[in-house]
Amino acid sequence: MKIAVVGVTGLVGGVINEVLEELQFSYTHYIPVASDRSVGKNIHFDGKTYSIVGLEQALQLAPDIAIFSAGGDISLEWAPKFAAVGTVVIDNSSAWRMDPNKKLIIPEINADTLTKEDKIIANPNCSTIQMALALAPIHKQYGIKRLVISTYQSFTGTGAKAVNQYNNEKSGITVPDTERAYHYPIFENAIPQCDVFLDNDYTKEEMKLVNETKKILDDESIRITATAVRIPVDGGHSESINVELGKSFDIKEIRNILSTAKGIVVLDDPETFKYPMPLYSKNKNEVFVGRLRYDESQENTFNMWVVADNLRKGAATNTIQIAQYLVDNHLIS
Repeated sequence: MKIAVVGVTGLVGGVINEVLEELQFSYTHYIPVASDRSVGKNIHFDGKTYSIVGLEQALQLAPDIAIFSAGGDISLEWAPKFAAVGTVVIDNSSAWRMDPNKKLIIPEINADTLTKEDKIIANPNCSTIQMALALAPIHKQYGIKRLVISTYQSFTGTGAKAVNQYNNEKSGITVPDTERAYHYPIFENAIPQCDVFLDNDYTKEEMKLVNETKKILDDESIRITATAVRIPVDGGHSESINVELGKSFDIKEIRNILSTAKGIVVLDDPETFKYPMPLYSKNKNEVFVGRLRYDESQENTFNMWVVADNLRKGAATNTIQIAQYLVDNHLIS
């Protein structure tokens, strides 16, 4: 089992290495891959030291699985090349998510759709993953009609440049415009813009929540609107979700459904101040759900609060769970 991590020196790449070790993913060869400026440098993984290689050398090594976390342009150019030599690519970028010929996978929801013919598999957006995981068992039972979503997303979701901007601002260091990840300060601020604005005045992140959720839940009829906000939290995305169902329900049953769903932890006891927060989700692989309550303004509707570590289940953990599913179900040629 040869596994390559493309973009290994990046923020998500480092977490992929951590999760590979923690989940004890079985491999015989580990191939760390990065850009030309990092080739030849050493990286420590699983108690050993490895030399970083470039994409061309990694391609020649023909890994069984390549986890890509190096941006959309790299994925568009190189994923098909790796697929052509028999590698299964699990891609963290947005490059392939909405491609009708590529599957968008959250293992707990739709990994059973994967086959040996799937050589490029898309990993959903971080904010989509945690939400869809919480919604899938509810949609299966009741049918979701409409979602109104507000996200509160960690600056770590933007990458190392955003982390540097936050740390410098927190330390009182002036950040030059060329080194900013955001147009405005992120320290002690909330920026109602995640990614670029589109022609409809929604951001790309907001439309990912709309389009990816429909694809994952396999239901184009769900009406979805979203507002995504970047906040000064070091790790962990939070989401307030208003869920309108297709029929009446008991909130206790919603809680029970979520309590028994794989990958979800319900923290929901207002009397003891028990609810999810990014502070407690950091470095954990689960999705946390709480603040479950009826929407008293509209029938068949409730509110929920969903929190997860965006670098874990929102990125690294989900990709490795996909890889493990492929191995466990003998889908690697």
